[in-house]
Amino acid sequence: MSEVIIGEGESFEAALRRFNKKIQQAGILAEARRREYYERPAARRKRKEAKRRKR
Repeated sequence: MSEVIIGEGESFEAALRRFNKKIQQAGILAEARRREYYERPAARRKRKEAKRRKR
């Protein structure tokens, strides 16, 4: 669980930017998007194989 403590005199917008950056670095948003819909195991393997070939 990521959290950001708002400092004295810090604006909400600045704290929100820090929070978004933390979420991005932790990969939480990407994980949530990935889990949004069920993906069959065969489709998951196919996607991973395509990603591996792309590199």
